[in-house]
Amino acid sequence: MPEHASPVLVEATRGRLIESRHRGSAVVADAQGNIVAAWGDADLAVYPRSAIKPLQALALIETGAAKRFAVSAEEIALACASHDGEPEHVSRISAWLGRMGLGEADLECGAHAPTGAGAAEALIREGRAPSLIHNNCSGKHAGMLASARHLGEPTRGYIAPDHPAQQRLKRLLAEMSGADLAEAPTGVDGCGIPVYAMPLKGLARAMAGLARPDKGATFIARVTPVGVHSHDDSPARPDRFESARGEAARSVIAAMTRHPRLVSGQGRFDTEAMAEGAGLFVVKGGAEGMHAAAILGSGLGIALKIEDGAGRASAVVMAALLSRFAGVSLPAWREIPLRNVAGREVGVLRPSPALRA
Repeated sequence: MPEHASPVLVEATRGRLIESRHRGSAVVADAQGNIVAAWGDADLAVYPRSAIKPLQALALIETGAAKRFAVSAEEIALACASHDGEPEHVSRISAWLGRMGLGEADLECGAHAPTGAGAAEALIREGRAPSLIHNNCSGKHAGMLASARHLGEPTRGYIAPDHPAQQRLKRLLAEMSGADLAEAPTGVDGCGIPVYAMPLKGLARAMAGLARPDKGATFIARVTPVGVHSHDDSPARPDRFESARGEAARSVIAAMTRHPRLVSGQGRFDTEAMAEGAGLFVVKGGAEGMHAAAILGSGLGIALKIEDGAGRASAVVMAALLSRFAGVSLPAWREIPLRNVAGREVGVLRPSPALRA
């Protein structure tokens, strides 16, 4: 194996043979950026994808938009979500947009079929096309529109990199991760917004900062009523965190832990893990094998990337790390049975010895 190769984190067995292997990197860090544990490359540049939605949702609250538009805990959970497009998701986002004087046509996320099989099948039976609100990122986009609406910014073109809404999120991510995003590689996410590469350890640090905002970023954005932004690079005072980021972090955590079903959907890892965790952590997955978590008691953050982008492997790794660092067993996810078309168990998806050590 080349020296630079990522370690095997997950094995897929068939009978007595390891048939497939998933390599990757994972980091556990605190809010100051101290690495507690790592597998593979902690400095690996990654696009966090949807794993950072809980961080992006902070802006909805920090700007005052959540208060102005009476955004509920359920709607904050949807701002953090990669939802299944079930009726409970769609109806809530539609009502939220309506309270802001906006509608589905204002979303710029694009439409796709619901990721929930039941919702997708219902549309087919009814002969209806998927709507923009069925997009699994529509709640996040509603949150961006809320901040823009509240601050008097244009709602059209809010996904453009130079729009104040995206610049605000870029600053927030830099603050939380400690990463310099000014020259970072930039791409376009699946839902159309900019995505910025950051070190895997920076994502872990940012998630730790979500759990313990009093220990995290050393400066915080302030937003005036007319949308003018300023920064103070002096050490942050606890009272400022209490009034801004701390309040926002508590709201995001409460929303996700109280309404895990809205964050993804029944039977999906993030929902089932947070339901079993009962308030001990928040966890969010993203495309291409990304996953991140914030452990509330210890104030640790977890970030992981599966090299081949396999989501089935990221859930196994995250379950193993949450078991180790949050004390939640998650047995249904730590070793997942692999079945043939007749339903017979023929193997398992399991953590590798490197991860179990």
